[in-house]
Amino acid sequence: MKKIGILGGVGWASTVDYYRAIAEGSGRFFAQRGHGSTLPIPPMTIESVTQAKTRALRGVAGDEGSWTGFDAVFREALLTLEAAGCDFGIIASNTPHARLHAIRQGVTMPILSIFDATAEVTASTDATRALVLGTTVTMQATHYANKLGEIGISANARLPESEIAKMQAMIDGDFYGGASESARARLLAFCNRHAEHGTAILLACTELPLAFPDHLDDPVFEADGHLFINPSAAHVAAALEEALVP
Repeated sequence: MKKIGILGGVGWASTVDYYRAIAEGSGRFFAQRGHGSTLPIPPMTIESVTQAKTRALRGVAGDEGSWTGFDAVFREALLTLEAAGCDFGIIASNTPHARLHAIRQGVTMPILSIFDATAEVTASTDATRALVLGTTVTMQATHYANKLGEIGISANARLPESEIAKMQAMIDGDFYGGASESARARLLAFCNRHAEHGTAILLACTELPLAFPDHLDDPVFEADGHLFINPSAAHVAAALEEALVP
């Protein structure tokens, strides 16, 4: 098995869930192949950054130089994982992936992209449109839209800044550290306002899938009349394949 390096802390709840999902997914993998107890899991190292620090270091969209400090924190964490002997890395957060082109500079260890993993599972659906929900950085960027466009799925036009701000506030206030029933209700109300029938809704902040505890390990699922894509679950599945499949 390959050793996985998890860059976490943005935020801590999703980092916990990544570790759980990898461990449980590995258990299922070996149980299905007749492995007896105790079921193996890949070796893992977690390097956790401080979300309060990385949030303060966020730059401005379109101003590459303004992201220098943000990029450096994540790059240093990846280099620490590389030095710990990890065979590849995953960042347990959507937001930093918008900066992956800069963060990975100088890092020789492969980093699995959440964009690639998400596009692959979205392609398995019948959806032709997608709505990307996440932090301000994720929703203002075009990375998901560009990747989905390569497979013939058009992402909805960017929402008004006021709506993007509401989603960021929802993540900060309702989802940091978990998700309550009221958080789920607010998320669904947002989806009802902005997602046409047949739209694949990308829960592109690693905290958002916590609103659907029965589907935390499902890359694609339906709930409350909507088709959802869980990028975190898709990312974990890609990590398991990389770690476990020869």
